[in-house]
Amino acid sequence: MGMSPRLEEKSRLRRTRALCLPLGMGDNYSWRMLCRLFELEPELVFLFQYNSSHFSEVQDCLRSAEFTEHIRKVMTVIDAAVSSLDSLSSLDEYLTSLGRKHRAVGVKLESFNTVGESLLFALESGLGDAFTSDTREAWSLLYASVVQSMSRGWHRDSQE
Repeated sequence: MGMSPRLEEKSRLRRTRALCLPLGMGDNYSWRMLCRLFELEPELVFLFQYNSSHFSEVQDCLRSAEFTEHIRKVMTVIDAAVSSLDSLSSLDEYLTSLGRKHRAVGVKLESFNTVGESLLFALESGLGDAFTSDTREAWSLLYASVVQSMSRGWHRDSQE
């Protein structure tokens, strides 16, 4: 599963995650992240169609209970990656499957990069001065590892 973070990067990731949790990583950070995602790629709102709800406006999507559940799942994956820093490969099968699911619903591979930019934006805006260039690098490396596994699943689905 890609390059594993070094010891000092793992320490930065764990420390900044600990800073995020009291502020509501599942709330403030996830909302910042996904609002930023829709700012960068507004057409993604059309992928979030739950049951018979068809969203044409970002705010309608953000207010839905189904989208709130989706946010929880996104943050659970991020939290699992930080929790599994010493054994990231243990997430590989799950992330590969997640990549396949994202392709099946129409997510473009390039959108994974936009999600990463949005995550970094949320962390930087929430952590302020605690979000150093070294911290940015550590989060970027972790996210790149996650995306590498998801991309394998995304590509595998297109080859079958």
